[in-house]
Amino acid sequence: MRSFGITDKGKIRKENQDSYIIENCEKRKCTVIAICDGMGGAKAGDLASRLSCKAFVSKVYEVLIAPSIFVGNHEKLLRESCADANGVVYEYSGFDSEYKGMGTTLVGGVVYKNRAHLVNVGDSRAYLITPDGIRQITKDHSYVEELVAMGAISREEAATHPKKNVITRALGVDSSVEADYYDVGLSRGDCVLLCSDGLSNMVSDSEILDAYKNNKTPDQICNTLMKTALDRGARDNVSVVAVRV
Repeated sequence: MRSFGITDKGKIRKENQDSYIIENCEKRKCTVIAICDGMGGAKAGDLASRLSCKAFVSKVYEVLIAPSIFVGNHEKLLRESCADANGVVYEYSGFDSEYKGMGTTLVGGVVYKNRAHLVNVGDSRAYLITPDGIRQITKDHSYVEELVAMGAISREEAATHPKKNVITRALGVDSSVEADYYDVGLSRGDCVLLCSDGLSNMVSDSEILDAYKNNKTPDQICNTLMKTALDRGARDNVSVVAVRV
């Protein structure tokens, strides 16, 4: 497996409140990945994303490399890791008035050669890309996604809705949060791609697929997508992580 990640503050924002981590776990022959997109003031959003990203990946990695036998309950592991990350951010939010109300999205998990176990909170996304096409694995926790689910607006209308960036779930805002879990089968050559909404708001799913088809390595895929987002003005921070099996 090969992996790569990249983040950029974009063309408008003065600071980057996105964070990502990639950790290869040789013991389990897997890769632990995560992207977080912080919200709040400049200091708060950056801190929330960094804290949650580190807490989540550290917890997952710690369990995977523990001397005891890991029985393979990835859903339990990832949900507990999200809960730990949420608790860290929530506690920090009470330390200083500048941190009050801070929060962050999170998408991440564990990728093996034949399977990916993923969780998400918020609107940072995970995609499965194969030679046959692209599929969004995660479901956005957002206002417009709820409107789409109710049939109030179409998927096309959601893409340009004025409230498309309003999320309905985030880490650190409340003392507890529910993460969604996904278990996805993989074949050789498939790619698991994570991104913040700074990418998905600037680059279409079909363009992500094209980047996969036209580039062989994760670094080429990520750099191609980042260049596209930046060339279009990148109004938000942009982060993308790719693991190709």
